[in-house]
Parts: sequence; C-alpha cells; structure tokens
Amino acid sequence: MEFDLSWILLGVPLVFALGWLASRLDLRQLRIENQRAPKAYFKGLNYLLNEQQDQAIDAFIEAVQKDPDTSELHFALGNLFRRRGEYERAVRVHEHLLSRADLSQSDRDRAQHALAQDFLKAGLLDRAEDALRKLEGTRYQEQAWLTLLSLHERARDWPQAATVAGRLQASGQADFSARQAHYLCEQAAEALNKKHDAQAAQQLLLQAIEQTPSAARPRIQLAGLLAGRDDWSGAFEQLISLEHHAPQAVPLVASELVRIGHASGQLAQARQLLERSYAATPSVDVADALVQAEVTAGAPLHDARAGYVRHMAQEPSLIAAARWLSQEGFAQEGAHPVVQRSVEHAARPLARYRCAACGFEAQGYFWQCPGCQAWESFPPRRIEEL
Repeated sequence: MEFDLSWILLGVPLVFALGWLASRLDLRQLRIENQRAPKAYFKGLNYLLNEQQDQAIDAFIEAVQKDPDTSELHFALGNLFRRRGEYERAVRVHEHLLSRADLSQSDRDRAQHALAQDFLKAGLLDRAEDALRKLEGTRYQEQAWLTLLSLHERARDWPQAATVAGRLQASGQADFSARQAHYLCEQAAEALNKKHDAQAAQQLLLQAIEQTPSAARPRIQLAGLLAGRDDWSGAFEQLISLEHHAPQAVPLVASELVRIGHASGQLAQARQLLERSYAATPSVDVADALVQAEVTAGAPLHDARAGYVRHMAQEPSLIAAARWLSQEGFAQEGAHPVVQRSVEHAARPLARYRCAACGFEAQGYFWQCPGCQAWESFPPRRIEEL
C-alpha cells in the first residue's frame, strides 16, 4: 500500500493556520481582560508588594470607584483597613458587600467572616458574637465556633462556653472533654464562693468527674469542698483516687494528702501513696510531704529531715537544700540566717510554675494560664524539675 504524501502537504499549512488563529484569539482575550481590570488595581498590588500601604489603599479606592462591582477589590481594601487599625472603614466596606443583592453565597459568607474579624479587632465583642453566629452552616462554621468559645471564656460565660465546646466535640474537631470539665469546675467555684451553695457546687463537680474521669481538677476541688465540711474520709477518698486517674497531679496535693490523711485517720495510707508516687516520679513536693508525714507520725524532726538529703542525692535541688538548711545547726550560728536567706533567694525563682505554651511564670499553680489563656498548660512540677 502506497502512502499519499499529499495529505501531509495539505495538513501542515492548515495546522499552522489554526495555531496562528488560536494565538490571535488568546491575545485578544488577554487584551479584553486587561481592559476590564482597572489599572489602579495593579498599582495597588505593586504598592502592597513594596509595603507601601498608604499608596495601596489610595489605589484600591480608585479601583473600587471605577469598578464597584468587583468584590475582590472590596475584600482587599477591607483587609487593608483592618490591618492598619481603621476598623470603622473596614466594617463599612464589608457591610457594603453584604448589602449587594448580586453577591454570590460564597462571597457573602466570606464577607460575613471578614465583618466578624473587624468587630473582634475593634473590641466590639457583642457585635462580633452576632456576626459569628450568622456563620453557622457555612464553611467558616468551625472557625466561628472556636472564636465564640474564646469570647465566652473571656466573658466567663461557662454555660455558653460548654454549649459551643459540645458542638465542636460533636463535629470531631478535637477532644473538648477536659475543657468542659474545667467549665463545670468554674461554675462550681462560682456556686460556692458567690452563692454559698455547697450542694450545687458538689453536684457540678461530681458531674465533671463522671464526664471526664481523667480530669484532676474536679477531684481536687471536691476534696477541698468536703474537707471544708469536715468530711475528712470523703475528701481523702477523692485525693487518693488521683493515683489511678491523674497520677501526674499528685505533687499538687502532696501536702494536703498528709493533712487530710491525718485528719481522717489514714496517714499510713497517705504515706504509702506518696512513696509510690515518689518512686515513679521523684518530686520535691512529694519529698517534702513525706518529711511532713514522718513528723506528723511522731518521728524526730532531725530524722525526718534526712528525706531532703535522700532527695538531693537523687535529684539535685536548691528547694530541698533551703528546706533542709532551715532546721540545720551551724558551727557559727551568726552565719546561719545569712546563708539561709541566700539559698532561699536563689531557690525562689526555681520554685515557680511555668506555662509550657507561653512561658508565663507564677508562684502558684493555675489551671488556666493568666498569660495566654491556655488550659492545663502548667506542668504540675516546679521549674527546677522541668
């Protein structure tokens, strides 16, 4: 079979002609699009790239005036206003977008989200909350819930915070059970301190324990509540339950274990628990509580204080050294107070707790960091032991 070359001779010019025609059409389309896009828009982008925000804003305003139907220009302008702290102007831009009947649903949701951000940055929290609630059912829903959760926590509106946390939990966003336990503990503290309703506080704490058995805080708070009513056995039961449910929290209540164990006639059990905790994870607070337990049981102070030395042999500790020195005799007694003050001064910063999220330091333990507002971000150990 012979191959006819005439088809190739005819096809090559045709292919070139079609390619030339397509390129002309692409160039024409590009010219049309360039004519549609305001030159001021590109000027604005150029200013933005050069970090000249004032000139960029002027350019975008000019572009919006020439092409008021372009939503992207409005978003760019609104975001620029917000970044510069001109929140009122940002709000006006985004509210103008929302007033347009021709805006697509996707852009409408985006504008609503941007408006909520404007209100948040401006500190208009009530208006921000209203704007965030309108984002339910949109692709911004979970972001809105997280922001609402933060707002409710800031306002200490714990029931509302619990409701939002429940929605986030149901959506599979993350596990919020520990945080919900904190909300119940906060409500219990308010019931006890503001309303003097110990029964309501106890019910809230029991609910927290039932919902989140691994949470340490409700057990510790409930122990304090029961001890305040002289229910020493009930208080001790809550504290010893930490060994199985939240063993990392034992150092936080080591001293209370000794006090409540002694009051309930269960000092030996308290001491055994502390010894097991210390064997698993040596801690200066547990070592100190073991010294207290020996003294409470009748051991001479000199013998009991050997516990500090044993701890320092295992874990070098200025805190333990300061406590041991406080009762130690010196050949030159006049030097004792000076040495004691010096060691205590050096140990004081090491006895603080530090937030693992932001580095905030405090003398006492916080369940929520006062600096960054993170929950349970303080390890239950002194800085010296980290």
